[in-house]
Amino acid sequence: MIYDVAIIGGGPAGYTAAERASSHGLKTILFEKNAIGGVCLNEGCIPTKTLLYSAKTLDNIKSAQKYGINVDGNADFDLSKIIARKNKVVRKLTAGIKMKLTAHNSVIVSGEASISGKDNEGNIEITSADEVYKTKKLILCTGSESIIPPIKGLAGTEYWTSREALDCKELPQSLVIIGGGVIGVEFASFFNSMGVKVTVVEMMPEILGAMDKESSAILRAEYTKKGIIFHLNTKVTAVSPQEVTIEKDGETQSIETDKILLSVGRRPIIDGLGLDKLNIELHRNGVKVDENMQTSCANVYACGDITGYSLLAHTAVREAEVAVNHILGKDDRMSYKAIPGVVYTNPEIAGVGKTEEELLEKGIIYKVHKLPMAFSGRFVAENEMGNGICKLIVDAEDTIIGCHMLGNPASELIVIAGIAIEKGYSVEEFRKIVFPHPTVGEIIHENLI
Repeated sequence: MIYDVAIIGGGPAGYTAAERASSHGLKTILFEKNAIGGVCLNEGCIPTKTLLYSAKTLDNIKSAQKYGINVDGNADFDLSKIIARKNKVVRKLTAGIKMKLTAHNSVIVSGEASISGKDNEGNIEITSADEVYKTKKLILCTGSESIIPPIKGLAGTEYWTSREALDCKELPQSLVIIGGGVIGVEFASFFNSMGVKVTVVEMMPEILGAMDKESSAILRAEYTKKGIIFHLNTKVTAVSPQEVTIEKDGETQSIETDKILLSVGRRPIIDGLGLDKLNIELHRNGVKVDENMQTSCANVYACGDITGYSLLAHTAVREAEVAVNHILGKDDRMSYKAIPGVVYTNPEIAGVGKTEEELLEKGIIYKVHKLPMAFSGRFVAENEMGNGICKLIVDAEDTIIGCHMLGNPASELIVIAGIAIEKGYSVEEFRKIVFPHPTVGEIIHENLI
């Protein structure tokens, strides 16, 4: 059989592409070597958010007296039940994805797959478990993997990546997290709520990479108050089972720790995929694509982390939609103008569009509208002593080009600004939108009055 579309990788990009292609009548086959749902569903987005919600619930119980609620005794938790609930959520969502794919007649092959070339008729050949499959179109969605840096002593030290941290059976007394990006900070939040002594070591001047620096700094200050120790502009030079050695400004220091969590970033999975068989061009350690998600080989597309561009599940989903639409002959192009970034700490931090740092670097004129989240009555009512900001960035023509928020529920609100940025709304146009009262989302509207 010759398939219309074959997909290698069953994460957010892969299962979205398979569902969309098969639901439009294309004969579709999906290869996944581990578990349907990929890293996001099994080892990333969903399980971490499940753990973080348990931690947030615990935080809320501990602070209940601020809201006039008396809680007898000390709030406690059962780690095994928290992990078991996380596993239950993952199983439920995985089963749902499989059911949708099966309902649309997608063929699912469990096993590793690679490109083996083309046949005489131009069909792409894919090999999996010594069996050869043929397809007219191929979509590569192999995702990414954790970067393991060459730190002295790491090879002889037992450490966690996000995968092991998600399934911890016992809490350490102390934890050093190497890397203050999104993954590292979210785990810092969880383990801090669980009572673990957490230290975060970050090479950059601020946590959370390319996110708005002002919001990141306020979040870091909030977690410093909660007991997390941050070492910025600091390099890890060596590790051992008992300690982490760091260096800053030429001075070294040793941090004793029970456990190490390595979280320094991720890289596209391209090794062993057979990209050379079709001379597929690479870019920035990932597969190079155009606005239709086509690679240098016209019949091959790449979506998700494999491109090395935006390593986010929601980006991957949209890229998969664009790729399949192009295969179907529909006019659709990928836009990265308004891709939201969210950190699910407590409080949450979210951003979309341009940052001040990016605009300053490029010499672009801009204006900032900024308010404390306390300008929202709903926020004050639900976040006793809560801190946060809402920052909107507009260009010289008064068009909204960026939004950055710290405060719950920023993850849900950021899409409002994302729509405005994607559609090119001016401040005047956005002012005419009516927000329900009282809502936290009103803060975005209030910012522009």
